[in-house]
Amino acid sequence: MKKQSEPYILQRLARLLGTEVKNNRLDIPEKFGQGYCTGFVFNENIRMLILNYELNEDLLVENPDVNGSARTILFKFRNIFNKTAAQREGNHLAETPSVLIATKSLNPEVIIPIHTNMSTINIDVDVSYLNGLFDSSEKSPVLKSLLQNTQPLLFEQLIYPSLQKIVDEILSESVDQAFKLFFLRVKAEELICRLLIELEKRDEKRLYDLNTQDIQTIYKVKEEILKHPETPPRINNLAVYAGMSPTKLKRLFKQIFGSSIFNYYQEFRMKEAAILLKNEKLSVSDVGYRLGFTNLSHFSRVFREHLGMKPKQYSRS
Repeated sequence: MKKQSEPYILQRLARLLGTEVKNNRLDIPEKFGQGYCTGFVFNENIRMLILNYELNEDLLVENPDVNGSARTILFKFRNIFNKTAAQREGNHLAETPSVLIATKSLNPEVIIPIHTNMSTINIDVDVSYLNGLFDSSEKSPVLKSLLQNTQPLLFEQLIYPSLQKIVDEILSESVDQAFKLFFLRVKAEELICRLLIELEKRDEKRLYDLNTQDIQTIYKVKEEILKHPETPPRINNLAVYAGMSPTKLKRLFKQIFGSSIFNYYQEFRMKEAAILLKNEKLSVSDVGYRLGFTNLSHFSRVFREHLGMKPKQYSRS
């Protein structure tokens, strides 16, 4: 009997759109939109779904691949597809490549909303399988809690260049069909391994259960902070905005993002500065003043701490 190698949801979506899946890939018919979905069941422990499309209207599809009792962890990669210059226009906040890492209790995939615009890679891994790949007995509380998979937890990790390189290989590497599943499984596991190494570096001693409302609130706070990179965040004002105590706000923000509110803001501000210097060719003084620095020496020092060189050097590199 031939093993299942493609997620059943691809077949469901294909029937809904009046098309078919070929070699694990579904191309969106022109009358419904554009783009594609592709998926792979590597074995009973790990599967991957790649979604890169725009639809004319939202669809709702029941996901037959989800086993409610399965103890799985979801890795959801976002903003990792190459974009045209036109697509890059606007707020850079929404374009930051990142990955969400969620325990099953925060993985709302029994019903998948097929939104009009989707660009993600989802990797589902059985937690028992993951625990068997390395010795987690001496690991940090963050990693231990994730791998126990008993708490509702969500972490966001920014994607750095070496991770992006693996993602690009998954999306574009040409591999003989006989080796494709093997190649993609190895790459998926490499991504997960590198992400667990990053989570291991986080220093939280205690993790708090999360709920959907708290997560949505923390993300609204993040958006509010980064909407105004020229204005340093004020914790008390943000706490009022969130309807949380300052202590709870700071605690949940750091738990999800692995960084304090101010450090996260400063890191984003320097990435924004790098984009303005390199891509938009603005002068160092213009960038510094735009981002709220009144002292350009201070701007230069902070930039160097985050990027490893002074702004003027960076703009010429």
